[in-house]
Amino acid sequence: MFVGPNLTNIRILHGFTRKQLAEELTVTEQAVWQYENGFVSPKMEIVNKLKAIFQVKSQYFYKEDQLSKHKKTTVNHNHIAYRSSVMNSIQKTQFEATHIENLIALLDLMDGKLQFPENRLRKLRNKVIAKMDHPGDRLASIRRVAEYARDFLGMRENSNNDLLFQIEKNGAFVFEKSIGEKIDAYSVWANDDTPYIMLGNLKKSAARRNFDLAHELGHLLLHYKVEFALQDKKNLREYEHEANVFAGSFLLPKNQFIDDIQPILKISHPDSYIELKRKWMVSIQAMAFRAHFLQWMSYQQYRYFNIMLNRLKYKEIEPLDKELPVPHPGKVKSILQLLFEQKYLTLDEIIDDMEIDIGFLANLTGIEKDFFKEYQFQHARAFSIQDLDVK
Repeated sequence: MFVGPNLTNIRILHGFTRKQLAEELTVTEQAVWQYENGFVSPKMEIVNKLKAIFQVKSQYFYKEDQLSKHKKTTVNHNHIAYRSSVMNSIQKTQFEATHIENLIALLDLMDGKLQFPENRLRKLRNKVIAKMDHPGDRLASIRRVAEYARDFLGMRENSNNDLLFQIEKNGAFVFEKSIGEKIDAYSVWANDDTPYIMLGNLKKSAARRNFDLAHELGHLLLHYKVEFALQDKKNLREYEHEANVFAGSFLLPKNQFIDDIQPILKISHPDSYIELKRKWMVSIQAMAFRAHFLQWMSYQQYRYFNIMLNRLKYKEIEPLDKELPVPHPGKVKSILQLLFEQKYLTLDEIIDDMEIDIGFLANLTGIEKDFFKEYQFQHARAFSIQDLDVK
């Protein structure tokens, strides 16, 4: 029997409205509604089209709801925090929540074979909430907890090169995909207190990626269970500003950064920050803003800096943007590699369990398709004579 909720889930995951999917299938929007709500089962011709569109097996649509089969937890789409220049629609947040829930289903399957590292970000979040829970200057408190968070995560004193690694090591699951030109990244706590960060993969530089990561870390620590989707523009701007303040203080800790900018002779010229950008992996614009805030650059100097920034066209692309390597998430890929190579779990088992194909898995995880192809047709480990401890 055709399982309608599976079609609803995968349609939302791929960002289709019922009308858009109906056009792809050359049926009516009402027909898609009937498929999803169990009033009509689609003909095999339609199922084959669905299979091709969504890169799944036919059986995907005839088995138990694929999300509920593994899912221990859910994601509240209202809690998704975007690093974005625009407000996002309910449809977009539901789409991203469904994407995370499909990842949860995959991780649940993996977790049954291997215990994941401790979720220390949850402990850090609770400590930050306690430190913020007193009257006073909120932005000053945010700057203090940002430097506390840096120490807690084990960041190196004078570098941000391992930021992504430390965030993943301390419990977050980080992925990347195309999430639109207007959206840089988003983050959310699942209801089991597992943190997820999704990074956009368009036009990225190492410096911009680090700021996205620090910004989303700020949201995760400062804005737990805030219903972003229900906020007005004014409140959203305030939350974004707080995450930016956190990111600046986290990436450029006050004392170390002051030591670096003290020797600079032309502090108002963008080129003076190029080598510091190589060291901190932070944009020239962000460093100048931080220097101005720390009162090492006067208003007139900062104004001149921005004039030169425009004249040099550094707002479009900065020095080193094409040179510094962009970090990519590695935790889930490494776990999969371990599972596959030790044959604790095979690729075929994942594909058969989730009723999907390699293309779907690559799109879901943001991991290149060639990685999965290497483990195609792999069989689970069988006991052999070599495993006998014979003396």
